[in-house]
Amino acid sequence: MAFFICSNCGYGSGSWIGRCRDCGKWNTLKEQPAFETKSKDKNEGVKKVTLTALIKIKSQKIVRLPSGIYEFDRVLGGGFVPGEVILLTGEPGIGKSTIVLQSLQKLSPIYFSGEESAEQVKDRAERLGINFADFLFSNDTQIEGIIESIENLDEKPDILVIDSIQTMYSKDIDSSHGSINQLKEVTKKLIMLAKKTKITTLIIGHVTKEGEAAGPKTLEHLVDCVIDFEGEKVSHFRLLRANKNRFGPTDEIGIFEMRENGLKEVANPAVFLEESTDIAPGRATVGVVEGHRPLFFEIQTLAVSTALPVPRRVIKGLDYNKTLLLLAVIKKQLNFPLDKYFDVYANVIGGFTIKSTASDLGFIASILSSYKDTPLPKNSLYIGEVGLQGEIRSVYFENKIIQEAKRLGFEKIYSSANLKNVKDLIKIFYKKTFEK
Repeated sequence: MAFFICSNCGYGSGSWIGRCRDCGKWNTLKEQPAFETKSKDKNEGVKKVTLTALIKIKSQKIVRLPSGIYEFDRVLGGGFVPGEVILLTGEPGIGKSTIVLQSLQKLSPIYFSGEESAEQVKDRAERLGINFADFLFSNDTQIEGIIESIENLDEKPDILVIDSIQTMYSKDIDSSHGSINQLKEVTKKLIMLAKKTKITTLIIGHVTKEGEAAGPKTLEHLVDCVIDFEGEKVSHFRLLRANKNRFGPTDEIGIFEMRENGLKEVANPAVFLEESTDIAPGRATVGVVEGHRPLFFEIQTLAVSTALPVPRRVIKGLDYNKTLLLLAVIKKQLNFPLDKYFDVYANVIGGFTIKSTASDLGFIASILSSYKDTPLPKNSLYIGEVGLQGEIRSVYFENKIIQEAKRLGFEKIYSSANLKNVKDLIKIFYKKTFEK
């Protein structure tokens, strides 16, 4: 009997359907060969369970292998852990292979690539100025052969790199490369190899147009660490985030700048701000914390009269649902008719996504500025989460953001320390403008 599995989320169906009932994607269900069911031995007895007191188990001492790139090690939690399986995802051309090569130059790696030849990898290494004396490379893509070659090595490598997981296959699975069955089987065998040999395994994976890891989401649950490499191709800056990390934090962020000779670490927290000193309506600078480091971004908004029955909402770099919530707060607390008569456009300069709620106050300030066509005060910064009643709340590491902002020269800093409600924005900035 044939069955169909969604290539995006792994949902199974006995018949083909156009839209996956689990993830909602169209035309992702592919026919898969039927599994052979093994006959169970009815005479098999119940297996005895062995219980061990947790207090008697020796604690594991983690000795990390630093990559030599501080921003990369920051996201990992201090470096590579022996036996750890890491999934690195990102859009094509974002720089995944570049950052991997740069992170391996102080280690002894073995690199399996199903996408690039040895000459291409060597050319990139020479362009980056990297000298790999102990670098081993192969174009083989059969996972059984890869595992056997590693187990037969006299000297085990520090790290195993798979580029990419979609190009690898197992001879035990009768399906095409990149299918859900192949991805699951290959990943499981790599995990078993990593735990057995204590070799750190770095898996590179493609992402879909929506920014999710291509293939089954179960890959993220199987591995120890999931890292996303993100950024706009038209921008020089890249962000490295950990969405899952069993051996380190998940709230740290690494910042890189793409140059001709590779990726360079960025330490300046205001690197995403424009150097222009001009002020204009709809522009606000916000301060947020990623991990333990303050960062500063510019939010630009535009509120213009609409010609549509339902006004448009175009949001980039901010959570869409949260911005709708904040627009409702503006309508309720300030009685501005944005819901009926105005299209709203919002963008975070640099092409990055702000996940922190500390940007709420800055978004509202920029909307008010655009609505009344009045620039915000020069060198001003906005920090704060906004509740449904319009109250402004303190955010994570607010004092640290303020201290860093003062060091960078921000003259006016508005937060929960001097604002209690969004109505205070009118009293401070637009007293004359908003007077009736």
